[in-house]
Amino acid sequence: MEPVPSPVRVRFAPSPTGFLHVGSGHSALANWLFARHSGGEFLLRIEDTDAERDRPELIENVLEMLQWLGLQWDNDPPRQSQRRALYEDAAAKLLADGAVYPCDCTGEQVQARNKESGGKPGYDGFCRDRGLEPGPGRALRFRTPREGRTGWTDLVRGEVSFANSDIEDFVVVRGNGAPMFLLANCYDDADMGITHVIRGEDHVNSTPKYLLLGAALGLAAPEAFAHMPLLVNEGRKKLSKRRDDVSMADYRDRGYLPEAMVNYLALLGWGPADGVEVRPITEIVEQYRLEDVNAAPAFFDQKKLSFVNAEKIRALSTEEFIERATPFLTRGEPAVAALRSLAVEVQERVRTLVEVEPMIEFLVVDQPEVDEASWTKAIVKGKAVPEMVAATIARLEALGAEEWTPAPIEAAVRQAAVDAGIVNAEGEPQLSKAQGPVRVAISGRSVGPPLWESLAVLGRERTIDRLRTMQGQLP
Repeated sequence: MEPVPSPVRVRFAPSPTGFLHVGSGHSALANWLFARHSGGEFLLRIEDTDAERDRPELIENVLEMLQWLGLQWDNDPPRQSQRRALYEDAAAKLLADGAVYPCDCTGEQVQARNKESGGKPGYDGFCRDRGLEPGPGRALRFRTPREGRTGWTDLVRGEVSFANSDIEDFVVVRGNGAPMFLLANCYDDADMGITHVIRGEDHVNSTPKYLLLGAALGLAAPEAFAHMPLLVNEGRKKLSKRRDDVSMADYRDRGYLPEAMVNYLALLGWGPADGVEVRPITEIVEQYRLEDVNAAPAFFDQKKLSFVNAEKIRALSTEEFIERATPFLTRGEPAVAALRSLAVEVQERVRTLVEVEPMIEFLVVDQPEVDEASWTKAIVKGKAVPEMVAATIARLEALGAEEWTPAPIEAAVRQAAVDAGIVNAEGEPQLSKAQGPVRVAISGRSVGPPLWESLAVLGRERTIDRLRTMQGQLP
């Protein structure tokens, strides 16, 4: 009789030394997707053992961003800072079994010896057989085997192994008695029953240490590892918090939808079998397999993220779009009312929610602020601008209040283009050139919602008044 597989348990383990960025968000999502696809548990653990660098407020950022993304966890997250006694007991066992040894070398001493001997970087095993007793200022180093190899079958990378002779005797407990991350990490994974360790490529080199340490402690190894691809920028360099736009909170504040961010992050290194990339999260959960993830570095393409976001915005109902956009409107209820009047048109054109207010601002202000680039494009470089503005005023003034709807407005502006001589070889109006001055006059911008609908909502008097104001500003 074949053994029944244990229920899948995965974990995401943030530390209070950094905010949630797209790289850590990608790892968290991979764990969550795998857990939900497998019917398992997605667990959280707070790795706050580095008291000197920990900033508790950053954990709040991580938890808030995970909730924003919809990656709800299934446990009350334990904090490693409250479990130190367990790690100290584990270290004591390692010491009693001879698996670790005390070391009083400083980093400077190790570097000096390596430089003098011409040896490779890293610890040289100087204290391995000195027989030092444990004490203050003496770290505990793991006695790495000199022979053989340590490896595993990686669900993303296949067979991976390291020669034990290439693995230095690594520190398990610092000289001040604080347990190292690796010890706490390995112990807690076993204690929490983690079956699959899913994390970034940058942890590949530490995995053989994890396995050796776990074996020395007599802990059960996870069933599988999966090391997700490195995320890189357009220069194919690893994403950097100092150089690249990586803060998840920044993307939220710039008007990206959580469902768009989750959808796009899932596509980094993975793609659905049917090739349909923009889809509901329920369908991604159904199709997601770690074996289908590509190990090659994945390009974090902000243009593609914006495309996915625009698709998700267009998929919203009109009412939900207004609701989602409202927090990004700084002008209060007048802006909300303005958005309601052009919601369908605006929704079709924005890529992020911060683009909404600039598109409807002309309906709220007395006079729009003219964008310099738009003025140069439509007015300075425009064709027959004074004639077009004058003809448009005349044609629109001829429309009665009952005719002030998109179709008659469009017909009037078309005729104004003919009056101003902005026509093609067949005598037909060239609207692409003719409507530029009109749009800048009423909105201050060369892009925005459909012009005829915008004029209809702005109203006859305000439209003509803005055109007259521009007429007085023309050179």
